[in-house]
Amino acid sequence: MEAVYQFSGALWEYSGEAPWVFITLGGEDADEIRTRVPPSGGFGSVKVNAQIGETEWSTSIFADKASGSYLLPIRRGVRDQENLVVGDVASVILRIDLD
Repeated sequence: MEAVYQFSGALWEYSGEAPWVFITLGGEDADEIRTRVPPSGGFGSVKVNAQIGETEWSTSIFADKASGSYLLPIRRGVRDQENLVVGDVASVILRIDLD
């Protein structure tokens, strides 16, 4: 069985040693994922298949204490393929295998 979540969010940059670009999931989706899906890896991560536009990829979302939500990393290849920059709003489809 698979859970599917659709949401939109702005791309933002975390500036640490190496910059990362993320979209923060909406609160209701994050709450549902937290109750339905146990973390599968480090940092409270959950494996997902993500899609923005025509670009699909496998990744993980990461629990974020500051927002109480999850963060979806948007790698450079996806941003380039979909012509996205920090500050743009993207529509996302997340698929999570529940089996």
